[in-house]
Amino acid sequence: MLGGRDDRSVEAKGGILVLGGGFAGGYVARLLGRRGCTIVGRENFMLFTPLLPEAASGTLEPRHVVVPLRMMCPHAELVLGTATGLGRVETTEGQQVDFSYAHVVLALGAVPRTLPIPGLAEHGLGFKDLADAIHLRNHVLRELEAAAASPDPAHLSFVFVGAGYAGVEALAELADLVRDALRYYPALRDTPQRWVLVDAAPKILPEIPARLGEYAARELARRGVEIKVSTTLESVEAGAATFSDGERIPTHTLVWTAGVRPNPLLAELGLPVDERGRVLVDETLRVQGTENVWALGDCAAVPNAATPGTFDPPTSQHALRQARRLARNLTGSPRPYRYRMLGQVATLGRHKGIAEIPGFGLRLRGFLGWFV
Repeated sequence: MLGGRDDRSVEAKGGILVLGGGFAGGYVARLLGRRGCTIVGRENFMLFTPLLPEAASGTLEPRHVVVPLRMMCPHAELVLGTATGLGRVETTEGQQVDFSYAHVVLALGAVPRTLPIPGLAEHGLGFKDLADAIHLRNHVLRELEAAAASPDPAHLSFVFVGAGYAGVEALAELADLVRDALRYYPALRDTPQRWVLVDAAPKILPEIPARLGEYAARELARRGVEIKVSTTLESVEAGAATFSDGERIPTHTLVWTAGVRPNPLLAELGLPVDERGRVLVDETLRVQGTENVWALGDCAAVPNAATPGTFDPPTSQHALRQARRLARNLTGSPRPYRYRMLGQVATLGRHKGIAEIPGFGLRLRGFLGWFV
């Protein structure tokens, strides 16, 4: 346990230091069981990120998409802070603590991928954590209030940049929120809405099979969503956004969901990384060229024995299976990680979704896709 504020050197519980308390790190700690470990994280909870859109729209309460780490990992010690090195941590109280360990696990995850676009930092809205989701919901509701108070509301305009899972699901959920909320704003009954989904790629949801992606695009278009593919954001200002095709869209709501990148701390640790900044690990999840450093989740380029020649995608189901293998490798003879994906799903608002389940040859859409 950490003592007073003067502590400078501490031994990690069970000899295992886990840096990161997300899906990857949290489940390694949980699966280590009574062996225990020390978790270092910025928050005392694990966030179920796939449900952030539902938390933003109010379909789920925010407390339903988080799990307290102390409850989830009862045999682990939790230290709130930020890793500044393999064994060095700066706590939230400002302490610099050096941990000794037999093994260190890197599960630092990813951070939003931002670009030096004029005005984005000042006027764009993020969508990475629970605070972002709550802020976005409150912002959208404030936009309705402002429009209702206007003597001549021209339009309600919402722009989402990034058409992967996060962007598509967030837009669909927020559009449902606005539709449901408008019953309480009679003054806005005839006010037109404009929902715009933008991506630099040639199609939306490139992670899923083309047929399901095309269905998602048709469903969104049927609901009035404008889809601008092969288009990039050029600039943002207080009341408008300008795009590479020359269009300037008036809006006070621009949500940036255009991907993530590995935690930048990884590049400072002197460990081998690939061109994207992910730590390189071998088939047992051990960092290449080391004996006691391991990595998994979004921060690592993880080879999968079930899919030779490819790295795992940054999804929760892969992080969970990586954590299961790594927990066993830390407590026994290391064996290669192997996992074949169960399927992929995405929601398109309330009671609508898409799902692919390869093991059963199923591709579902609409209510069945949402239900799965």
